[in-house]
Amino acid sequence: MGSQQIDIVMLPFMAHGHLIPFLSLATQIHHRTGFNIAIANTPLNIQYLRSTFHQHQHPPPWIHLFELPFNSAGHGLPPNSENTENLPLDQIGKLVISSVSLKTPFHNFLLDIIKKQGKPPLCIISDVFFGWVVEVANIMNTVSITFDTGGAYGILALFSFWLNLSDRKTDSEEFNLPGFPERCKFHVSQLHEFMRNADGNDSWSRFLKPQLSSSLQSFGCLTNTAEELEPLGLDSLRKYTQFPVWPIGPLLPKQLLNKSPLSSSSSTTQHAGKSSGISAEKFLYISFGSQNTVSRSQMMELAIGLEKSWKPLIWVIRPPLGFDLKAEFRSEWLPEGFEARMKESNQGLLVKNWALQLEILSHKSTGAFLSHCGWNSIMESLSQGVKIIGWPMAAEQAFNSKMLVDEMGVSVELTRGVQSSISRTREKLEEIAHHIRVAVKDEGSEKGSSIKAKDDFISAIKTRKQEVFTSSILDLSANKHCVVV
Repeated sequence: MGSQQIDIVMLPFMAHGHLIPFLSLATQIHHRTGFNIAIANTPLNIQYLRSTFHQHQHPPPWIHLFELPFNSAGHGLPPNSENTENLPLDQIGKLVISSVSLKTPFHNFLLDIIKKQGKPPLCIISDVFFGWVVEVANIMNTVSITFDTGGAYGILALFSFWLNLSDRKTDSEEFNLPGFPERCKFHVSQLHEFMRNADGNDSWSRFLKPQLSSSLQSFGCLTNTAEELEPLGLDSLRKYTQFPVWPIGPLLPKQLLNKSPLSSSSSTTQHAGKSSGISAEKFLYISFGSQNTVSRSQMMELAIGLEKSWKPLIWVIRPPLGFDLKAEFRSEWLPEGFEARMKESNQGLLVKNWALQLEILSHKSTGAFLSHCGWNSIMESLSQGVKIIGWPMAAEQAFNSKMLVDEMGVSVELTRGVQSSISRTREKLEEIAHHIRVAVKDEGSEKGSSIKAKDDFISAIKTRKQEVFTSSILDLSANKHCVVV
């Protein structure tokens, strides 16, 4: 930290899909305010954040990356397991629960800041799953802000589900969630197995219920969406939480938002075009995110269906469920000779483990995206007007998929056989892509809704901080025997 003042402290959840939006938010806040920002996390996640800066460059002087001590083995996790990457669901559960152990080192980190600069930071922005930060912020006499790296509809569904488990005791496969209009019917098939089995006494319930409940005691919530994108989700979330909600997203790279589509200079798509000929027409892009995969039988069936479709494709493929996701991909997990036939017929390209998703989605030849419906992937796809075929797998992904189908009308859900008019979907996609660009527009006096929301948020925390300071001074004056430490 040196002698530089820290204005805002951030604490993301331990997953790449959370770390990157926090870093993007930090960058945007600094550019609007000049604030110095500290991001705290476990050592390997801090190393990951450092690696995202350009090679041979250190983080800029306004950002401070601080390592919080963490021993994965002490929580029943494999060595060096500090984020959700490549972990199976049961291990992700252990990681989630272990995050509470960060409370003491984070508390000490804040004490060190106060000792060095003589006052607490303006606010703490923490992940929605870290409800314990609210208590720490109150002790430190600062403002607690919760940050939802997903969308409003999805996080409301998670809040409502985990905080109202008793309401789910019904024999019906369809159910309502408090906070949503009566017309929003949810189905038991949209719940992951660990959610279907939740009864309040399981490990997920014991962690999520108190953490989400505490997050509702924050001063307010930032969410990675835009006012124009989720009118129902945002209106419902505000009514449910009863605190300010600032939609400040989508937090996407500027080059992705400047024009659509981007130039087709991607190494992946160039290779696909030259070696497979697939850029001659619209191709299907398939990826289930950085920590999801399908079963071996599903992988087989998907491959057979794709080959029979004769549609060009790029498939980011990983080992199936039950196998080490970091292991080398085996040809036996696909129909015999599948990859060779893809190359010989110029139908498609199989990319092992990881691909430049932003460049693929922004390529003019990308026609549709078969996705797990993680929020970052959704925003990247919609910003480029790419149709989404949903295959939700975990967390709030099924709720995201439902919102895309029912509220936006820009997706079909593969596993539920939802029908939709493609021509109408194309019109909606163009409209949504336009909304995204307008929301993040910041040109002179022309400010989009998400830019205004950032400014409103900054103004609100400054005002709140002054109120807290004034209240503290009055309390001290009223109690002459108060000892200040």
